[in-house]
Amino acid sequence: MRENVTIIKVNTEIELKQLELSDTLDIFNTIDSQREYLGKWLPFVEFTKALSDTENFISSAVNAPKDKFEYIFVIKKLGKFVGLIGFKDTDGLNNKTEMGYWLSQDYQKQGIVTQSVEKLCEFAFNKLHINRIQIKCAVENHPSRNVPKRLGFQFEGIERDGELLTGNVYTDLEIYSKLKGDK
Repeated sequence: MRENVTIIKVNTEIELKQLELSDTLDIFNTIDSQREYLGKWLPFVEFTKALSDTENFISSAVNAPKDKFEYIFVIKKLGKFVGLIGFKDTDGLNNKTEMGYWLSQDYQKQGIVTQSVEKLCEFAFNKLHINRIQIKCAVENHPSRNVPKRLGFQFEGIERDGELLTGNVYTDLEIYSKLKGDK
């Protein structure tokens, strides 16, 4: 593990550990063994064909220049890799970011993502001085949509044909946001 790796304790079983190259095999094997399940809502699954694809993604994230750096974390339950969560398209000038996440099929319906999003919001608001966090979810991806709803994010609207999914099919996205001052 490199120095200064951020670890966020979610609870006694779950932690978020900043992404490292040593996570490559766990991430690729999860994607590779759950292609149909994960690929339904995650466009990158179709383009993750070899271990090197995952390695290249992680390398670009870990070695990003300071002005392009995004915090991305592996989600671990009892020390085992179960998913990814992190920020994308952060706008430092306006103190806003978007959060994305995915979870292994075997760990669904345990509150892992909801609890992880809640802790990552605290991290963003208190440590990164973010004012606005946005989450976008495919309108048909009910488990993903329920996360921001449970955590008091406000529904802002629909981004029509906002994401191109596997099979060259567009999906509408629901947009949710939470502000630092929201209760």
